Amino acid sequence: MKPTLVLFALIPTLLFSQQRISGVFTPADEFTYAFLYHSTPMSSDYVDRAQIAEDGSFAITLDSTATPGIYKIVYALPPEEHNFDFIYSGKESVAFSYSLDEGLDFNEGQNNILWESYTKSMEMVNRTISNFYTQQSTDKKAFADIIKTLSETQNAYEESSKGTMASVFIKANKPYIPKGFEDLSTYSKNLKRTYLKHVDFSDPLLQSSEFLVDRVLAYVFGMNANTTDETFMKDVDALMVKMGEGQEVIKTSLFELIWRRFKNMENTELANYLSDTYLMALAKKTNYETLVEELNVYKNNAIGNKATNFDISILKDGEPQTTTLYDLNSANQYLVIFWSSSCSHCLDELPKVHSVLKDKKDIKVIAFAIEDAPENWQGKIDEFSDFIHVLGLEKWDNPIANQYGVQSTPSYFLLDKNKVIIDKPYDFEALEILLKK
Repeated sequence: MKPTLVLFALIPTLLFSQQRISGVFTPADEFTYAFLYHSTPMSSDYVDRAQIAEDGSFAITLDSTATPGIYKIVYALPPEEHNFDFIYSGKESVAFSYSLDEGLDFNEGQNNILWESYTKSMEMVNRTISNFYTQQSTDKKAFADIIKTLSETQNAYEESSKGTMASVFIKANKPYIPKGFEDLSTYSKNLKRTYLKHVDFSDPLLQSSEFLVDRVLAYVFGMNANTTDETFMKDVDALMVKMGEGQEVIKTSLFELIWRRFKNMENTELANYLSDTYLMALAKKTNYETLVEELNVYKNNAIGNKATNFDISILKDGEPQTTTLYDLNSANQYLVIFWSSSCSHCLDELPKVHSVLKDKKDIKVIAFAIEDAPENWQGKIDEFSDFIHVLGLEKWDNPIANQYGVQSTPSYFLLDKNKVIIDKPYDFEALEILLKK
């Protein structure tokens, strides 16, 4: 065969060389499908899926056009809680085992094996450091030996990972290495001070992975002995400085996660500080309109703010009369309940509210129903004749419910006589405790 023909014979192999993403899940009967996504700084893009066999195995084949980078396996619902990242270089297949009891273990793919081995080695050294301080040891030689191991471990993995994608993560994870003995307080302060020192927030590989998320959340929430609002604010400010100029997209993503954590902590002051100082401007700059709206709704409905006004139709001397929430002056407090006649929790809790408040003449209930149609609602409101009833059509698209940030029913807002929000009890039990106070 002529040399040129040999060359042409090799071209299909070169163009369509394939790599595999494969794994084994245990126990197999707990898993059905493995979904593969390609993660980017902006999104996670669906690539393919494979059914998990009876023995727990699956395989997905990628050709040479698959972009190297960070990929994600989703193995159950909800996807945001049941997934893991891995590195795909485009030059080698990736294989792993995943057990509900033992976790994740890579057995093919140099990048992932290196990163996994590194993290396990560093965990062992960090555990030794933790034990040293737990025992309140002052043995300087022992401390020096531990730190020497820490330094040698980092240097060894940096050397062995040269030229690999894993090296980006190993360098970014470089730990604080003391130059001499330090007591626990000094070591903790220096660890926090240098925790993000080697992280390049502009690196697309880091941006596409969970590394930045884990690192930032640990920095803000996992390294504080003193968790005061002032401490959190200082850490948020320091984080913005460490991230440097630009990078608005990744800043928006990371600060949104921190904001949601403050929100889940029910710390309105911190959530609004983060929004007012950084996140609102970032959301507007990146055209993240849904986040802008959510931040506004959250702030407007914070305790201490005046509730959003809306129209109300009431009977006066047997005649219907239109008024507004702001114009009501029949009580010292008002309990606004967003409910629905098709909501089982609402139908369970509204009679309880009615019973608890029947002797409390200084509190008036405004039952704002969000419905698709009025028929079912009309059949229910007679049971609560002493409530002020408001019908809000368009269900979850109702503009008033959206302005109150209602995401589930029933939702409670307790207002004073000036219609200022004084509490937002999570459910009837919380409401009952509040009313007893």
